[in-house]
Amino acid sequence: MTQPARLDQLPPEMLDFALLKTTGTLAARLGRLSLPGRSNILTPAFLGNTSRGVLPHISPDNFRKLVELEGVYMALEDFVEKHPQKTPPILQFDVPDPLRRFVALPKDTLVVLGARRQPPIATPMSNTNAEVTLSTSVGFRSISSEYYTAAVRKLQPDIVVGLADIPYGQESIGLKRKDKMSDRTESWLRDLIAKRASIEQGDPRFSIFAPILPIDRDLQSWYLEHLVDDMVDQISGVAIYDAYLLDDLPDELHALPRLSCHMPASPQELLRQISLGMDLFTIPFISSATDAGISLDFTFPAPQSAESDSTPRRSLGVDMWLAEHAVAVTPLTEGCACYACTQHHRAYIQHLLSAKEMLGWLLLQLHNHAVLSSFFAGVRASIAAGTFDADVAAFEAFYEPALPAKTGQGPRVRGYQFQSADHGHAARKNPKAFRSLDELAKLKAMHGQQPNRKPQMQDVIDDEALVGLVQMEGVDPAVQLESLKVEDADGDDKA
Repeated sequence: MTQPARLDQLPPEMLDFALLKTTGTLAARLGRLSLPGRSNILTPAFLGNTSRGVLPHISPDNFRKLVELEGVYMALEDFVEKHPQKTPPILQFDVPDPLRRFVALPKDTLVVLGARRQPPIATPMSNTNAEVTLSTSVGFRSISSEYYTAAVRKLQPDIVVGLADIPYGQESIGLKRKDKMSDRTESWLRDLIAKRASIEQGDPRFSIFAPILPIDRDLQSWYLEHLVDDMVDQISGVAIYDAYLLDDLPDELHALPRLSCHMPASPQELLRQISLGMDLFTIPFISSATDAGISLDFTFPAPQSAESDSTPRRSLGVDMWLAEHAVAVTPLTEGCACYACTQHHRAYIQHLLSAKEMLGWLLLQLHNHAVLSSFFAGVRASIAAGTFDADVAAFEAFYEPALPAKTGQGPRVRGYQFQSADHGHAARKNPKAFRSLDELAKLKAMHGQQPNRKPQMQDVIDDEALVGLVQMEGVDPAVQLESLKVEDADGDDKA
């Protein structure tokens, strides 16, 4: 166990990680991540997973007042959509600490910057020796390692995750491709370290997390060897893309903080990664649950239950689209101290979702982040008490293994919220808001309007003809025309 350093004795850019409790290299552990001027982060913990620099559905002022998060993860691809035709606006923001001020982030919140958002969207273009492909809000772009390091130097985040050559979306990766992954990642990490070394004394510096690739140790042994021999003193942590390869991590790197880039799909998977010694997480399923109208509802350790083993396991969340919540004046979770649960009830939140009011998703997002904050506090207490393994087993027995399925319609889909493979599909991502003009013209013709005849008669409508259109909205226009009859003043049918 390393001894914690006093923050007032650290250089202003020095990040310190102290292991407070550990029982082995592949075991749950407690730690504290410290950086002068930022909030301390007790680990295991999670970082807010941002979209274009902010938590989805939560404005910066509500983040300050209502969210308890000591750190956030941001992606460079969220800000460089105009590259290379134009300089992105964020890189024209000529002020100190530009990234933090551009997104109005509190000064004491730790900022971790990576190239790709979490989870990353597969790109149709492959990485090259010199460039990495990103998925921006207006399409796919390629940036060089030199561009990435220059952007990092300009934006001044607290921690930077080095570029990793990972071919997202490929089901299988050949041996030659894996060799390229190792070589390119090592070269790009050296570029980042060299860029930081060129920063003058007194200017803002950043800490570096080295990527650990999702391939066997033998296939990245050359990269890991150079990382340990030449760069270990220049990095402050590691970003791990496959948590189940942690046993391949060299011994010299075990004392460093570990950021998981292996996206968990459930709290059970989170616990499995924590049991292997992972420290920091980004958790996309929080926002996915919010978008689906699901209120997360689980605690760690699991509640003590006197029910029999045959009792069904409890759901990990509550589907707020269900009709039973329309008259429920209870909080989302009994005993939850978040703003949504203390100020509002289920019936109101379901009304907001049904009315497509943004406030509904805001309240769910606040609650879901509070649930995860409480979850990690329980995890840390369990590790400190030495009961973590038993508590994990009880949690898995008490709760269902997956989050509830989505049943209702979420907020309007933005372009970066669906996979790149969906771009070629003809189906609309959002429901059609307007009727075809051709359909409208047919209906006008059926109740007396003649848009192609005399202009002065276009707006003249036969009111009696409208009676025949009542309750015929879903009938085919051809059938409607066949059923119409023309009568003279005496009521006789005419052909």
